[in-house]
Amino acid sequence: MIHPDTEIRFVSEKIGVGVFARKTIHKGTIVCILDDLDMVFPGEYVRSLDPLRKEIILKYAYAGGDGSYVLYWDHGRYLNHGAFPNVVTTPYGFDLAARDILPGEELRCDYAVFYAGTGGDAPFECATEEGSSRSRVKSDDYLYLYKQWDQAAREAFARFNLVDQPLRYLIRPDLVEKVSAIAAGLAEPDSYLTLHQKSAES
Repeated sequence: MIHPDTEIRFVSEKIGVGVFARKTIHKGTIVCILDDLDMVFPGEYVRSLDPLRKEIILKYAYAGGDGSYVLYWDHGRYLNHGAFPNVVTTPYGFDLAARDILPGEELRCDYAVFYAGTGGDAPFECATEEGSSRSRVKSDDYLYLYKQWDQAAREAFARFNLVDQPLRYLIRPDLVEKVSAIAAGLAEPDSYLTLHQKSAES
């Protein structure tokens, strides 16, 4: 589920639409979280689909760590990639605002988080942004980006208990204790490197 203070807006002919903030979403706020209305498709099922439906799933779903594909039920599926994302994905089924996101600003994440360790997925071609030379998102990008992601997650979690959290109730029950400890500064978030190495080994 996407944060309630967001909406879909047109970005460009090339990109299509994206998710934009209607009000300020403060750093550390959950902006998107997996919930029981989202659809999870096994990888073999997606690969067996007819070309038309498979294309749509591959465009709007993201790769789960177990080879599945997750399709958000609401407009969270329109969250676009950004070389300088204002949203950081955590290992706990939700994304956090990596900084204050102002009204009218597009929410963007780094798609490399979802490509990490998938191996067989073709690179995602993305527009080169000012200040970045990246034009492709690849399955091994996490090897040189994980430190940035880890730092962004730590900084966002430091604000977690200081901001309004309308989606907090959707944190998976088995993760509530761990997330609470991280937010209280009593534990460190798991590193993306460790998580993706475990995923690759399984």
